[in-house]
Amino acid sequence: MVRNISLPASVKGSIEEKIKAEQEAQKMQYVLQKEKQEAERKRVEAQGIADYQRIISMGLGDKQLQYEQIQAMKGLMTSPNAKVIIMGGGKTPIILDGKN
Repeated sequence: MVRNISLPASVKGSIEEKIKAEQEAQKMQYVLQKEKQEAERKRVEAQGIADYQRIISMGLGDKQLQYEQIQAMKGLMTSPNAKVIIMGGGKTPIILDGKN
Protein backbone atom coordinates (compact mmCIF):
# COMPACT_ATOMS: atom_id res chain seq x y z
CA MET A 1 0.00 0.00 0.00
CA VAL A 2 1.09 3.45 -0.73
CA ARG A 3 0.67 5.96 2.07
CA ASN A 4 2.32 9.34 2.43
CA ILE A 5 2.47 10.49 -1.19
CA SER A 6 3.68 14.01 -1.67
CA LEU A 7 2.33 15.69 -4.76
CA PRO A 8 4.06 18.60 -6.37
CA ALA A 9 2.69 22.02 -5.44
CA SER A 10 1.40 22.63 -8.96
CA VAL A 11 -0.68 19.41 -8.86
CA LYS A 12 -2.04 20.27 -5.41
CA GLY A 13 -2.93 23.75 -6.62
CA SER A 14 -4.67 22.34 -9.70
CA ILE A 15 -6.72 19.92 -7.59
CA GLU A 16 -7.70 22.69 -5.16
CA GLU A 17 -8.66 25.00 -8.04
CA LYS A 18 -10.79 22.27 -9.59
CA ILE A 19 -12.57 21.59 -6.29
CA LYS A 20 -13.10 25.31 -5.77
CA ALA A 21 -14.49 25.71 -9.32
CA GLU A 22 -16.90 22.79 -8.80
CA GLN A 23 -18.12 24.29 -5.51
CA GLU A 24 -18.59 27.67 -7.18
CA ALA A 25 -20.59 26.03 -9.99
CA GLN A 26 -22.80 24.26 -7.45
CA LYS A 27 -23.32 27.55 -5.62
CA MET A 28 -24.37 29.26 -8.85
CA GLN A 29 -26.82 26.47 -9.64
CA TYR A 30 -28.32 26.88 -6.17
CA VAL A 31 -28.61 30.66 -6.59
CA LEU A 32 -30.19 30.23 -10.02
CA GLN A 33 -32.70 27.71 -8.69
CA LYS A 34 -33.55 30.01 -5.79
CA GLU A 35 -34.10 32.97 -8.14
CA LYS A 36 -36.33 30.85 -10.40
CA GLN A 37 -38.44 29.87 -7.40
CA GLU A 38 -38.73 33.52 -6.35
CA ALA A 39 -39.77 34.50 -9.88
CA GLU A 40 -42.43 31.78 -9.86
CA ARG A 41 -43.69 32.98 -6.47
CA LYS A 42 -44.00 36.51 -7.82
CA ARG A 43 -45.85 35.24 -10.92
CA VAL A 44 -48.33 33.36 -8.73
CA GLU A 45 -48.80 36.43 -6.52
CA ALA A 46 -49.34 38.69 -9.55
CA GLN A 47 -51.86 36.25 -11.02
CA GLY A 48 -53.73 36.20 -7.70
CA ILE A 49 -53.86 40.00 -7.61
CA ALA A 50 -55.02 40.10 -11.24
CA ASP A 51 -57.76 37.55 -10.52
CA TYR A 52 -58.85 39.53 -7.45
CA GLN A 53 -59.03 42.78 -9.42
CA ARG A 54 -60.97 41.11 -12.24
CA ILE A 55 -63.51 39.65 -9.81
CA ILE A 56 -63.89 42.95 -7.96
CA SER A 57 -64.26 44.98 -11.15
CA MET A 58 -66.95 42.62 -12.41
CA GLY A 59 -68.86 42.68 -9.13
CA LEU A 60 -68.60 46.35 -8.20
CA GLY A 61 -71.15 48.46 -9.96
CA ASP A 62 -72.32 51.97 -9.24
CA LYS A 63 -75.01 50.70 -6.86
CA GLN A 64 -72.50 48.70 -4.82
CA LEU A 65 -70.11 51.65 -4.62
CA GLN A 66 -72.97 53.95 -3.56
CA TYR A 67 -73.96 51.45 -0.85
CA GLU A 68 -70.37 51.30 0.43
CA GLN A 69 -70.25 55.12 0.49
CA ILE A 70 -73.45 55.25 2.54
CA GLN A 71 -72.06 52.70 5.00
CA ALA A 72 -68.90 54.78 5.38
CA MET A 73 -70.98 57.91 5.99
CA LYS A 74 -72.99 56.09 8.66
CA GLY A 75 -69.74 55.11 10.34
CA LEU A 76 -68.62 58.74 10.34
CA MET A 77 -71.92 59.92 11.79
CA THR A 78 -71.68 57.53 14.71
CA SER A 79 -68.04 58.40 15.39
CA PRO A 80 -67.45 60.22 18.71
CA ASN A 81 -65.09 62.63 16.97
CA ALA A 82 -66.61 65.86 15.66
CA LYS A 83 -66.56 66.05 11.86
CA VAL A 84 -67.97 68.32 9.18
CA ILE A 85 -68.98 66.62 5.96
CA ILE A 86 -69.50 68.78 2.87
CA MET A 87 -71.48 67.13 0.10
CA GLY A 88 -70.58 68.99 -3.07
CA GLY A 89 -71.45 68.39 -6.67
CA GLY A 90 -68.78 65.71 -6.93
CA LYS A 91 -69.26 62.10 -5.96
CA THR A 92 -66.78 62.21 -3.07
CA PRO A 93 -67.68 64.14 0.10
CA ILE A 94 -65.16 66.39 1.80
CA ILE A 95 -64.66 65.47 5.46
CA LEU A 96 -63.21 68.03 7.85
CA ASP A 97 -62.19 67.32 11.41
CA GLY A 98 -63.95 69.74 13.76
CA LYS A 99 -60.90 69.98 16.04
CA ASN A 100 -58.83 71.99 13.54
